Amino acid sequence: MKFIHLSDLHIGKRVNEFSMIQDQQYILEEILKVIDTIHPDGVIIAGDVYDKTTPSEEAVRLLNHFICQLADQKVPTYIISGNHDSAERLSFGASLMEGSGIYISPVYNSETVKYTLQDPYGEVDLYMLPFIKPAHVRRYYPEEKIDTYTDAVRVAIEHMEVDTTKRNVIITHQFVTGASRSDSEEVSVGGSDHVDVSVFDNFDYVALGHIHRPQKMQRETVRYCGTPLKYSFSEADHHKSITIVELKEKGTVEITTQPLIPLHDMRILRGTYNEIVSRDNYERTNTEDYVQVILTDEEDVPDAISRLRVIYPNIMSLKYDNKRTRSNTHVGQAEDIESKTPVELFHEFYQKQNNQEMSQEQQAYITQLIEKIWEE
Repeated sequence: MKFIHLSDLHIGKRVNEFSMIQDQQYILEEILKVIDTIHPDGVIIAGDVYDKTTPSEEAVRLLNHFICQLADQKVPTYIISGNHDSAERLSFGASLMEGSGIYISPVYNSETVKYTLQDPYGEVDLYMLPFIKPAHVRRYYPEEKIDTYTDAVRVAIEHMEVDTTKRNVIITHQFVTGASRSDSEEVSVGGSDHVDVSVFDNFDYVALGHIHRPQKMQRETVRYCGTPLKYSFSEADHHKSITIVELKEKGTVEITTQPLIPLHDMRILRGTYNEIVSRDNYERTNTEDYVQVILTDEEDVPDAISRLRVIYPNIMSLKYDNKRTRSNTHVGQAEDIESKTPVELFHEFYQKQNNQEMSQEQQAYITQLIEKIWEE
């Protein structure tokens, strides 16, 4: 059984105030061409279909066109909601769409949707678990200890009663501990959204969404396929692709990728102003690409971005890297922030502001308050 694994389309996204809708339309057409060529048994879209919970009209039209094309090609398509989606809005009309082979997970209500598929090797159970938080699961299982995202996903999976003698696939949208992030993703303070990969041990393939860089998580069959487009300059060196998964007999899964070439690439150009605008430089670069320019001139170049836009019409960002900018003091790095809990960060802030430690009573109060805010 062959699947195409997609995720994080982020339809309607804007990058540095540039609408990506034209690029998204182009790349979805490229994906449809691949589907028409390899004839998969199903397409998986593992969340963050839209970029916002209330998508724009043009974003809704583009998704509508894409899934109608999939339905016309008679390719069963399995879609879950991610943290950027509204599960209620995305699943509107889902019952009607099933008749056309478009299967959309409903809002989590303690029962995970399962589809049983058949091929020459037997049955494949496909589970669709949308993005969930501890509060979502605790509502239905108050007797369970659910304090973390790992607890929430573990409890949700335990109640699926997975038959491990079969081949099992799960589509889910979570941050698995150890995944390599990009700047275009939402970062939770203190890593409070982490899920341990061990909760997925009963599945032959885990189709993950949420992380924008393609990568495996400990084993080959627990995978993020990544975004089909680059959504930040931290992804400039990424190689975007389609992930193709083929399940054969139990225990045998073959994974391949097919590169995706975008309408506009995303590049970082670095050098002095004269170097960046030199003919040798821009003749080596597709000037229609989205670019971030990092100028190394010691003095600011007057009206630099307007002048650069004459050559690079899609310049998104201009930065300087020189003695002045390198001497700026940074309060902290993103890596430090992500590695600490919200309570630890607040404790450091309190200590710097008040020049004294928090009392035990204060620490207990702020811990309770942060937990309450997070759940809400």
